[in-house]
Amino acid sequence: MFVIIGFAVVLLSVLGGFAEAGGPFLVLVQPAEFIIIAGAGLGALLASAPKNVLQKILAKTLAALQGKTITKATYLSVLKLLYELLYMAQKEGLIALEKHIESPAESAIFSKYPDILAHGELVAFMTDTFRMVIIGGIASHDLEALMESDIDTQHNEVKKPSQVLSKIGDTMPGLGIVAAVLGIVITMQAIDGPAGEIGKKVAAALVGTFLGILLCYGFIQPLASNLDISGEKEIQVFEVVKNAIAAFARGFSPLVCVEFARRSIPAETRPEFAEMEAHVKEKQ
Repeated sequence: MFVIIGFAVVLLSVLGGFAEAGGPFLVLVQPAEFIIIAGAGLGALLASAPKNVLQKILAKTLAALQGKTITKATYLSVLKLLYELLYMAQKEGLIALEKHIESPAESAIFSKYPDILAHGELVAFMTDTFRMVIIGGIASHDLEALMESDIDTQHNEVKKPSQVLSKIGDTMPGLGIVAAVLGIVITMQAIDGPAGEIGKKVAAALVGTFLGILLCYGFIQPLASNLDISGEKEIQVFEVVKNAIAAFARGFSPLVCVEFARRSIPAETRPEFAEMEAHVKEKQ
């Protein structure tokens, strides 16, 4: 929601200032400039990233526009899921986890958390790590190193959409210049015409430069920054899972394990210990 509000503020400020200075809005309506810049920008985006990254850019952009983010409720669900799995492993043995991690979608535990199940990478990270715990023979510090390596890989993946979008944003002023140069080319062909007509063509060319700069600094770069921050928040959930499982591998009780996890949650979304304890033990 704040993304849409921010974009609206940008438009109102720019167009409002233009109107206050006496600028006619119709002069900004230059379909040719829009086609050149938007079309070239889209083409550059398609050429700069593989299909899976383009899909992530679209999905994350829609999520940003809808205001979707990781909240305290999300973290509480992750903590409760971890507690249930670790509690079962402590009471019934590690082998009891096998049916849950082999088919998470059919698991009586995982199915209670559809929002987490929808996060395929996180579920895979969790189940793959528990599988290593069940197999055994791996020291706790080696298990933690394995998880950190996985997280580094995930981190590189979640940063790609924002990196690609940022680079496309950097190209927009250049594409604006391309549109402006083409407009000047058209103007030079009519240089012996009426001064008023030449002025209109020059104005149309300058709109291209204006549009390229506005799209870069008013829309695409802020959106890329938003996706970058969202990616960092997404990776933090992996850190939460890692800390809980690493603590369990070192022999701590389930409640202490989720406390290790809770301490790695960012302050703005971190539940208090009493809130976390009451939540994870609910109906346990």
